[in-house]
Amino acid sequence: MLKLAVPDLVSNSYFPAEAAIELGFFRAQGLDVSLELIFPVDRCYEALRDGTIDIVAGSAHSALAAFPGFEGVRLLCAQAQGMYWFLVMHSDFKAVRGDLSVVKGKRIGAAPWVEMGLRRTLVEAGIDLEADAVSIAPVPAPAGKTVNFGLNAARALEERKIDGFWANGMAAEIATRRGVGTVVLDTRRGDGPARSFHFTMASIASRASFVEEQPEAARGIVAAIAATHAALRADVGLARKVGDALFPPGEAELITDLIRRDLPFYDTAISRDSIAGMSGFLRELGLIEKDLRYEDVVHPGLAREPAV
Repeated sequence: MLKLAVPDLVSNSYFPAEAAIELGFFRAQGLDVSLELIFPVDRCYEALRDGTIDIVAGSAHSALAAFPGFEGVRLLCAQAQGMYWFLVMHSDFKAVRGDLSVVKGKRIGAAPWVEMGLRRTLVEAGIDLEADAVSIAPVPAPAGKTVNFGLNAARALEERKIDGFWANGMAAEIATRRGVGTVVLDTRRGDGPARSFHFTMASIASRASFVEEQPEAARGIVAAIAATHAALRADVGLARKVGDALFPPGEAELITDLIRRDLPFYDTAISRDSIAGMSGFLRELGLIEKDLRYEDVVHPGLAREPAV
């Protein structure tokens, strides 16, 4: 049994990994994989480091939370290309898509490590976080509940506990459909500074020792994600089957549309441009001192250039 952790379950962000379990594509590779929600993402990587989890389906850059300099961890593949979170502001602000000045003096909810992508994007867009009084902080979780951050962020926006959020596509969809939110930034689809696309991606990671000791299993993991991509491209309606198994009814109804939009970004490859972009992002944040070598981040036997 291999244990796979996601930091946000009711979401499109890590859906390929979830669907690979529910649709049987890991089993088809001879792998018995279970799913576990661990929030936030740094705790996923800590569990990977400590050996209580075997696979993390999360944001690639966040591996540094438990593996300084990416020592001891490897990215096996991408779940999709590009940084995948949305900046959504309350509809009362009448925000205009791409106009990031709306964040000035506002409270933005964002999960730990996830918030780094927003901070750097705003800085590159000319926002002075301190002078412009932009507050970016976690959203308080409901007492006694397992956290699905996107759902929590959408709820907090509706209740005016925050002015906006930086979260997944499910949260953005809920907020916009309810009329309480406006999408201001979607880096995957061209909003904001162009280089922010490569700040991170939804990836599949494992310990470097796992790759070395079980290379066939590592290849099987990548093959399962690729097969999931292919199946969803052929019949995106399969997304609803997965949603019905894992999500509350309301979110299960939304997932097919979200996955249909994400299909153009489905590619397991991790390019050198992606790692170079992520490396520059991490260096600017002060999390690494020098650029990461591609071979020290991505398992070389699984690497190829993306089709996207």
